[in-house]
Parts: sequence; C-alpha cells; structure tokens
Amino acid sequence: MMTQRRPPPTVTLAPTTALCIANEPHQSHGPVAAEIEGLIRVFKDGFVERPPIVPCVSSSLSHRVGVVSQDTMIDRFTDVWARFYVPALQGRPCSKFSKLPLVVYFHGGGFCVGSAAWSCYHEFLARLTLKANVCIASVNYRLAPENRLPAAYEDGFLVLKWLKQQALLSRSSPEQCWRGRCDFSRVFLAGDSAGANIAHNLGARLASSNGFEAMSMRPLGFMGTILVQPFFGGEERTGSEKNMVQPSRSPLSLATADTYWRLALPTGADRDHYWCNPVMAYGKGSKLEDTTLFPTLVCISEKDILLDRNLMFCRVLAEAGKMVEHVVYEGVGHAFQVLSKSDISQSRREEMISHIRSFISRQSI
Repeated sequence: MMTQRRPPPTVTLAPTTALCIANEPHQSHGPVAAEIEGLIRVFKDGFVERPPIVPCVSSSLSHRVGVVSQDTMIDRFTDVWARFYVPALQGRPCSKFSKLPLVVYFHGGGFCVGSAAWSCYHEFLARLTLKANVCIASVNYRLAPENRLPAAYEDGFLVLKWLKQQALLSRSSPEQCWRGRCDFSRVFLAGDSAGANIAHNLGARLASSNGFEAMSMRPLGFMGTILVQPFFGGEERTGSEKNMVQPSRSPLSLATADTYWRLALPTGADRDHYWCNPVMAYGKGSKLEDTTLFPTLVCISEKDILLDRNLMFCRVLAEAGKMVEHVVYEGVGHAFQVLSKSDISQSRREEMISHIRSFISRQSI
C-alpha cells in the first residue's frame, strides 16, 4: 500500500509492502536543497527522494531462523506500524510458554531514512529475539524532513499507548499470538543511532513529573533503556568528531550528521537544542539529580565519530547518580551491527547481543 502525502509528495511504506519503493525521478523538481549521497535528496520545492539503497523484506523471512514476525498497523492516520518478533512456538500453543520481556525498538537513520522492514534490521532483530529470548516490537515511525521532530517522539509515545491497550486485552487472538508471549510488565525502550535518541527521549518523558507519565501507562512496566550508538550532537565539536577518520563508505561522517540534524530539528533550532544535545540541557539547571531515569545500557563503537559524545553522556548520567553502564566495542564503527559483514563486526555483534541479554536479565529480576 502506498500513501501519498501532501505537501510534499512522497511515498510511505506500509507494513504489507515487501519491497522499498523509490520515489519518482527527480529531474522535474529543480534545485537540490540538501543531499546525503545514496540515501536522501531534498529539493527546494519540498519533494523528498529516498533511493532504495537497502532492500526491504517481508516479515515472513524470519521463520527460517526460529523466529516468527508479523507486521501490525498501529495508526493509519500517520502510517505508524510495527514489526513484532517472537521466538517460534515449535507447534505448541502460546499458553505453554512463559511470557518474555518486550523490547520496543526504534531503527536508526538520522531521523530521515530507514525502515522497520529494512533487511539489515530484520536480520539483526530476528537474531536478537532468538539469542536474548525476548519479544521485540520494531517501530516504523514518521521521517524528517516531511515530519520534523518531535514527530518521531510523538510516534513512539503513540506506540506505547497502543501497547497499553493491547496489554489490557484479556486474551490473544490467533492473528496476534505475539500478544500472548509478551510480559507487558517488563518493557525495555531500545534503538540504535537516531532510534536510541528516540528511546532516550521517551524514557526521559516517562520518568518526568515524578513518574506520572510512566504510571499512566500501566499495566506497562518500564525496566530500562538500551541505547546503541545514540545519535546526539552539539555546536561545539568533540575530539572524536574532529579527529576520527572515517572510511569513504562510513554511514556517519560529520557532514552527514550535520545534514541529518539540519533536516530533523525544528526549523530554526541549532545542534544545542536539547533533543540533540542532552548533555548541555542537563548542565543548564534541568536538575538531573532530581530526575528519575530508567537504568540505562549504552553500547558505544570505538571508531564512531559519536564516541566522545556517547562517553560524555554516560559520565553526566553517572555523576548525577543515575544507573548507567556502557560498553565500548573495539575496532568497529557506527552501525556495525546492522551494516557490516566483516569478521570483526560479526564478532562484536554477538558480544553486543550478549551484553543486551545480560542487561535485560538483570533488570527483569
């Protein structure tokens, strides 16, 4: 199903679509206002083109790895949907299995590109489901610049409210057997890159107002956040942003990051906006010490330009007495766990999955 948005014209992937759809050729749209080569081209007339650089795959492809996945529309007005992953039942009914923690996952892509149907995310999350023994809801949220922030945050909150309603239902339908597998009292917010930014901001919102927002979501119980290479920024450059040499095919150079922020932040905002630079916000009297945050795991890549900014984020949280732990994965760069097939990346990916599983297990007790 394709949905035509006005303005500007663009194509939105629906959950039943098996392949990514390229927008119409750009020749008729005039000058280009912003571009990240191979990923996104924004024209001055408002038209947005996203070449299908990563194939999208059907949810059925996960069956071969011992995981069942299913796409579910959450809000037809915004086209927000989610792909649910659960370990395969092996022919037995849902009632014969103990319920599993639910990880609500947000994909990366600088808020501007990406899909829950991208093959790289489908493969990674299917493996995480199996190895960590969890259920996962992979959220397909609205993208910038058509929908600038806070649209992605609003979509995340909408998904949580929808999950609350699912948790209140008395029984699981055959079409939504995943519901019967989820322990809604053990929910983790997670994501990589821009998706980790979304997870952090959702967690901060839920923990604000003395936890009133989190209490309003009951019976959902939030146990922690898992941030993989969280996409943060700032006007002042860090050492790794200035000096970390990136290969030509790196998914995140400094210029790429700047373009993403320019397209995603509210018009007129700079990179010190608190959605981009939480460290600065926490240092400007937001009373982080008095704010309750969920226990947090931060997964950091040694060769990522975000290295220093991610470490700084962890340090600020720790100094404020928050429960935060981090792991630095040596020899790998940004998004290695989904985009690289090298031996070292595959090895580090398994380490990451092991760390995530351990964190979920410890916080679920």
